[in-house]
Amino acid sequence: MSQPTNTRIVLKSRPVGMPEDANFDIQQVPVTPPAADEMLLKTLWLSLDPYMRGRMSERASYAKPLQPGDVITAGVVSQVVASNIVDYPVGTIVSGMYGWQSYAIAKATDYRLFKVDPELAPISTAVGVTGMPGQTAYFGLLRVGKPQAGETVVVSAASGAVGSVVGQIAKIHGCRAVGIAGGKQKCDYVVNELGFDVCVDYKAPDFAAQLAAACPDGVDVYFENVGGAVLDAVAPLLNKGARVPVCGFISAYNATSEDQIRPPEVVLNALEHPPESRFFIVTEWLEEFESASRILGEWIRDGKLKYRETVVEGLEHAPSAFRMLFTGDNFGKLLVKVSEPA
Repeated sequence: MSQPTNTRIVLKSRPVGMPEDANFDIQQVPVTPPAADEMLLKTLWLSLDPYMRGRMSERASYAKPLQPGDVITAGVVSQVVASNIVDYPVGTIVSGMYGWQSYAIAKATDYRLFKVDPELAPISTAVGVTGMPGQTAYFGLLRVGKPQAGETVVVSAASGAVGSVVGQIAKIHGCRAVGIAGGKQKCDYVVNELGFDVCVDYKAPDFAAQLAAACPDGVDVYFENVGGAVLDAVAPLLNKGARVPVCGFISAYNATSEDQIRPPEVVLNALEHPPESRFFIVTEWLEEFESASRILGEWIRDGKLKYRETVVEGLEHAPSAFRMLFTGDNFGKLLVKVSEPA
């Protein structure tokens, strides 16, 4: 095959506040053939997720920050187009952390490289509902939140890639699922399509009162994605013995100074009865990813788990699409379609 050109998007400068196109550089570089123990992957689907914003900052976090010139971190679904690895023949579909680029050289030992079963679910879900976001919901709720049948589970960003799965898993386990989302359209989707018991609009002027009315027996599990004013409304409703899995707090991701950041533990530890809470990272359960993916895929097949995707066409649009995560313009899982499989 003629050697293709790799389009890659790198960090040009660290964003201050909301990321801008000027913070990224789109480059064209030649693709070299894979070595004896390598394979060449063509990117099909690129995942856009809030955690990427943290990687663009120098702020201390659970992962090393990107440096200017680095390809932006991201999970992708790819197809093997050239291979010197017996277990990965040409045509194999895989998922891995290969970033904002159209091609990547990979090895069988790469971190978080998994084969994708196209029979399980549409391959785009390998970076969505059956992939990292779905697994984040699965492990965060079940292992950290530990919901029991009959309890009230509240999840913020309920129409998003993680939150939408959290509420549906809560329902599968016999809980009352209360979502928080922005706007009537998203709240209607959360209730009417995803099957939550109720969804409260955080943009409503009486949001806190509406949330209290939706949780007459208090809150037993709060899956934290947002922080800020949403957490302030949930915190007084937490029952004694409540659990709070902290996935993230997107309200602070574009903060321009440390005084604008109030971590969830500060709010929760100030309560009379602080809940059991902790920040978690989905890779704590890396060895169980494949089994969790199969369970999530089976729930999709059985009609127990529904999802929606917002798809942007073209890798070059990744920087502008990324901002949709912070403006609320995406619905469900946000993806960039990079290419078609062969």
